[in-house]
Amino acid sequence: MPAVAPVRRTAARLAALLVATLALGVATVPVGPAAAAPRTGLLAAAPGDDEGGTPALRAQLDAASKGWLEAKASLARSVSRQKQLTDQFTTINAELSVRDSKVGEIAEVAYRTGRLGTASALLSSGSPEGFMDRAAALEQVAAHEDRALRDLIETRDRATKTRLALNTEIQEQRKQVTVMAKRKQQAERALEVANDRADSPSTGGTVRGTSTANADPAPRNADGSWPPESCSVNDPTPADGCITPRTLHALNEAKSAGFTRYVSCYRPSGSGEHPKGRACDFAAQTDGFGGVASGGDRTYGNNLAAYFVRNSDALAVLYVIWFKQIWLPSSGWKSYSGGNGDPSSDHTNHVHLSVY
Repeated sequence: MPAVAPVRRTAARLAALLVATLALGVATVPVGPAAAAPRTGLLAAAPGDDEGGTPALRAQLDAASKGWLEAKASLARSVSRQKQLTDQFTTINAELSVRDSKVGEIAEVAYRTGRLGTASALLSSGSPEGFMDRAAALEQVAAHEDRALRDLIETRDRATKTRLALNTEIQEQRKQVTVMAKRKQQAERALEVANDRADSPSTGGTVRGTSTANADPAPRNADGSWPPESCSVNDPTPADGCITPRTLHALNEAKSAGFTRYVSCYRPSGSGEHPKGRACDFAAQTDGFGGVASGGDRTYGNNLAAYFVRNSDALAVLYVIWFKQIWLPSSGWKSYSGGNGDPSSDHTNHVHLSVY
């Protein structure tokens, strides 16, 4: 068996090369799902995707969170518009009361003087000049009365239109509240179905972290909505790709708040927001993703997740995933059993952030 020795030598070289590679720190690369047994159902990992979950689940969560945030922005706009209309209606009502009182006084004078009042005033003049003066004065009075009546009618019309606009805003608010409830139900139902199909239960409970840092808000449209953004700016992380300006803003804000450990954002393949430049993975360990976070590393992840939750409105957060839990703007923390048993897809070695 002369061929056995070269084979053994080759195997030994490969083993030595592997040991040397691990010693250089390549082991900090995220652990992929390839070594784990394949899963079935909504939470089975997509090919080439180490985040856990499926494209179907991610599409549901993406649509639900986006819809909820859009409805929330619409509701805020409607509430603001209602306040403006209410103030306007109060002002118009005050004006209407004054005009109504003025027209009432005119009607009372006309009733007391009677229809012959004008003729009597003209005939009682002692000279042609007096007659003309009284005629001019009566014309001014008539014009004043006509203007008062027209002002009253116009003010009443404005009050009616404002009242109708207020009713419309109230209907709009009811509509947006209904949309938010449906989007919340959509996200939670998708998670319930996915978790039911998972092979192992998720760790329940809320992620316990602390954060008092406030992020500067990302730019919005004048009406409070989020402008659409594409993968248009360079990804400064080692992932080396493109991300959206809002993603870059969230990344920089987190760093400013002291969360400066290893981060990877863009990924050209897989499902979810990474290929769109709308997601980042924040490692719990200093230099890479590694194994399951514990001790200070887990505390770091807890605090980072709490930071994104605290600043979700300012940063346009769609969802946060950490330690088999997912935070949604509509529902708070929920179970997320999307992993394949490895730290990356279980999100036990990094905090995943997706932004609008």
